[in-house]
Order: sequence, then structure tokens, then C-alpha cells
Amino acid sequence: MALAYEAATPYVSLQPDGKRLHLSATAGDAATLESIRQFSAADAARWPEFVAFMDRAAAFLDAAYRTPMPRLPHVGLAEGWPLAKLAWTLRRLGGRDMFRVIRAMSMSTVEFTEEWFESEQVKAAVAAVGIHGHTLGSMSAGTGYTLMHNWLNRGGLAQRAVVGGNGKVAEALVAALKAAGGELRTGAGVERILVDSLRVSGVRLDNGEEIAATTVLSAADPRRTLLGLVGAPELPPDFVWQVQSIKMRGAVAKVHLLTNGNHGLPAGTLAIAPTLKYLERAYDAAKYGELSAQPYLEVTTAGKVVSIHVQSAPFKLRGTGWDEARATIERTAIEIVAGQFPALEASVREVRTITAVDLEQQYGLSEGDMNHGQLILDQMFFMRPLPGWSNHATPVDGLYLCGSGSHGGGGISGAAGRNGAQAVLKAKASA
Repeated sequence: MALAYEAATPYVSLQPDGKRLHLSATAGDAATLESIRQFSAADAARWPEFVAFMDRAAAFLDAAYRTPMPRLPHVGLAEGWPLAKLAWTLRRLGGRDMFRVIRAMSMSTVEFTEEWFESEQVKAAVAAVGIHGHTLGSMSAGTGYTLMHNWLNRGGLAQRAVVGGNGKVAEALVAALKAAGGELRTGAGVERILVDSLRVSGVRLDNGEEIAATTVLSAADPRRTLLGLVGAPELPPDFVWQVQSIKMRGAVAKVHLLTNGNHGLPAGTLAIAPTLKYLERAYDAAKYGELSAQPYLEVTTAGKVVSIHVQSAPFKLRGTGWDEARATIERTAIEIVAGQFPALEASVREVRTITAVDLEQQYGLSEGDMNHGQLILDQMFFMRPLPGWSNHATPVDGLYLCGSGSHGGGGISGAAGRNGAQAVLKAKASA
């Protein structure tokens, strides 16, 4: 089945004085340019060039995610040729954009946006997308890269929704599996990946059933896969140490509100990110194990449901636990959004909050890291998930990683899964 996305919705930065900054990733959108002009005529003039550059940068990143990463430092001709093609793709951007892309990857979003814009409102609205879903601040090195990464996955600034709901993505995957003769089993938790002398032999389910297999792909995060499902005793000691060192830093909470429908929020992606310092201070709280009193929020609606993405809300809290902190973060999120939309608070009928701890305990994400490992400079491309293990293989022959913690991941894009499947096919073809 083919997936279709709903029409592009606006990305709106809500300002403390009641003003609204409407931004679109369509370069010549007249409403966007007019909205930017209320803050800076110069920024409005630069916006089309900025969008065009971000689209080209995202296209390069997409090509990079489609390129198999070799196991450095030993690179043969077969592994090096795709990298040479990628270098040519980068060169085709032209000298100016090529250097812009390379520089942006190591820059902070503060540095990056200050090269493009003069108004604090525009800079902060763009920078917020760069730290969305990452335990980073606007001044963190490498957030220029995460900005391009999120731009690619979103198709711009605003979150994209699949027609019929995001469940359609899972339905499409199931349909493809069945069309290829595969069998899907739900409600069958994997207790252990079975290994015999560094060779995978199958899986054991939590009901005790064992399924024999010579190839196993895991979309769980690398730490959970290798240390939890395989187990440290089955792996080389130095490799275990490397896996333990993968940086997992969950610091996101989701506050879902079921309302009576009269919440007063418009459609689109609404951001509470008024200044660059505001974003950095929200991250500062997470660094010290605290809840931010003024978090960066991103709000979307789906009928009667209002979903509030909250940063920063760290996995490990200092001096308290999430049983006590849950009510605090719910109250903070609702009060901040209700400050912009007064009808919200009275419309709320039910609240459900998912914290980083919930993501680990209920969904198996180590430390609640939605990206299966932070997308930072030392955990990207040929260093994802680990230096020397970027080709989706593991020390266990026949066991492959295909989740967000491998090359092409973070976020929901399907790139890591595609790459993992191709790695398996390549291995079987050469066997």
C-alpha cells in the first residue's frame, strides 16, 4: 500500500507578546515572507535562499544515509566506491554550498542561524527544530547537523502527518512483509537472542518458545539488543565496553491531552521557542537532572487530542523521581500552552504523560532515548552505532542491527531498516 501525507501545515512560533511567526518550507510562500517582515525585512529577503539551501543540504544527507558505511579503518575498493560517489554528490552542490554543509555539521544552531538571520524570533524558531528530540541545547556543537537531519525527516519545519494516521506506516510495512511471504507475530516478546560460539541460532520468546534462525535483525536499540537480548558473556569484552559507552540521553516527555474539542488550538506545529537563550536554558535544566520551569514545547493537534512535546525532561532526575515529577510537568506544559490559548485548560478531560522512564520501561528504549543513541558528532555516519561497526553487522555472525541506533537512524524515516536489509542481502550474496 502506498502512503500519502496530509497537506503541509504551518510551523508557528508563538511569541510572548501574542505575535505569531508563521514559517513554511516553501521558499516563495507569500504568507511566510509577510510574517517574517513583522520582525525583519532582511530576514524575509533571505528566507527563500535559506530554504533552498536547507533542501539541498537535506538531499545530500539523504544520499549519505543511503550510502553504506564501511568498517573503518580497513576500507577496500568495494566499500570505498560508495563513499567516492557520496563525495561527488557533495561536490555537485557547488563550492559555496559544499563548504556550507560541511561547516554546518559541526556548528551550533546559534552559530548557524546567526549567519543567516538577524531577528531573534526567526533564529530561535529555526534552531528549535535542530534540537527537537535531542538532548542538546541551541549552543551545542553539532546541532547544525541535527537541524539538517530533522529538516530531512520532516520535509521542512513542520511535522508531517500520514493520511489516516501514523498507524498507516505500520500497516504498509505489514502489507509488504506478507506480500513477500513473511509471517507477522504480535504479542510475542523476545526474551533472548540465542547465540552459539558467536553465531546466531535463533530467538527465545518470553513464553519459552524457541525459533531457530541463521539470520536475525533487531530494530531495538544497540544497547538493549547486545547487552540485554544477547548478553555480555556472549560478546568480546572490548566490544561490551564500547556498547556500554554509547551515549543514551533521553530528555523528552509527551503530554497528551484528551479535550472536549474546544481547545482553541489551530492546526499545524506550534512552538514555544521565543529566543535562543530560552532554548539553551531549557537544556541547562536537563544537564543537572532538573525539570525546566520554562521548557521548549512543540504542540500538535489531532481532533480532540492535543499533544505537547516537552524538552527538557531528563531520564534521571536529581532529588526526586518521576512518580512525583509527572504532575509537575503536566501542570507546567498545560499552563504555558493555556497562556497562549486560554480555552485549553477548561477543555481538558484526560491527561496521559509519557516520560523518558516510561519509554524505557514500556517501550524498551534504553534511558528513554528516542533516537536509540544521541545523534551527535561522535555517533554519526561511520561511527554509528560504534566505530568499526557501522555496516549493521555485529560480532555475532548473522545478527544485524536495523533500528534508529544504526546508520541512517534517528527518528522515523525507514532509512536504517532499509540499510540493514541491504546489508543482509549483500552478505548472503557474497556467502
